[in-house]
Amino acid sequence: MTQLDCTVTSCMYNKDNYCSKGDITVGGSHATTANETCCESFRERGSSMSNTVGHPSSTIDVDCEATKCVYNEKCKCHAGHIGIGGGSKVCECKETECASFCCR
Repeated sequence: MTQLDCTVTSCMYNKDNYCSKGDITVGGSHATTANETCCESFRERGSSMSNTVGHPSSTIDVDCEATKCVYNEKCKCHAGHIGIGGGSKVCECKETECASFCCR
């Protein structure tokens, strides 16, 4: 499992910069830079919506579609630590990114 820090506070799964979803998917099958990746699992937090899934955890399973990333092994992230970024005003998954992406 990968240690995950997430700064996308507008995501319904974000709780204290940890993810409560249990697993995420990083998209970006043709990515060569971090800003060409995204967290496909992002769901915008509604005004009355709270974290409805699981408990926040510092480690998580990460499926990875960014095949050019050095941490991608058979579509799984094998980095010890990653960061998902985008800030607090994110409304769509395409506005997020895997800040730890490193092109081969």
